[in-house]
Amino acid sequence: MSKRPIVLFGDPVLVTPTSPVTSFGRQTEALIRDLLDTVDEPGHAGVAATQIGSGLRAFSYNVDGRIGYVINPEITELSEEVQEDEEGCLSIPELAFSTRRAMRAVVTGVDLRNEPITVEGEGLMARCLQHETDHLDGRLYIDRLDRDTRREAMRAVRRSEWFMGSEPAPQPAPQKLPSGFGGLS
Repeated sequence: MSKRPIVLFGDPVLVTPTSPVTSFGRQTEALIRDLLDTVDEPGHAGVAATQIGSGLRAFSYNVDGRIGYVINPEITELSEEVQEDEEGCLSIPELAFSTRRAMRAVVTGVDLRNEPITVEGEGLMARCLQHETDHLDGRLYIDRLDRDTRREAMRAVRRSEWFMGSEPAPQPAPQKLPSGFGGLS
């Protein structure tokens, strides 16, 4: 059992769709143990396998005293009622942006015995189920942001100290553009 380091934005594993778990032996048990140990840290509501470097379809959750995992999760129900609140991600640390999610979500999958399980929740739990399933589909929460907010998020990522393990790259001095030129920021 071990807490695993979280993979940060920029690593290709975070944007690569996962493969279904087909073997339910010791390696899968070890992955689930690592997911549960890693999510059992303050501030960790959920951890997808991709966030600890695995390409398998599984995640753990730790929301309001509910701790567990789902193997091969699929969202089977989303409410029409939505919530919009700040959302962050362990793989994009120190940043949070208002993100729309369904107020209620249901996820089905299997457990370590390959037996069917269903996890459902409202509010933060619903947000977690959707966020972690997105990870397994190769999608990050910032991909759900509107264009302007996503642009702001990407600027914040590039300026962050953790991005690519280095200080932000120096920016060239702005060039004076001819009047009437419609450049993008």
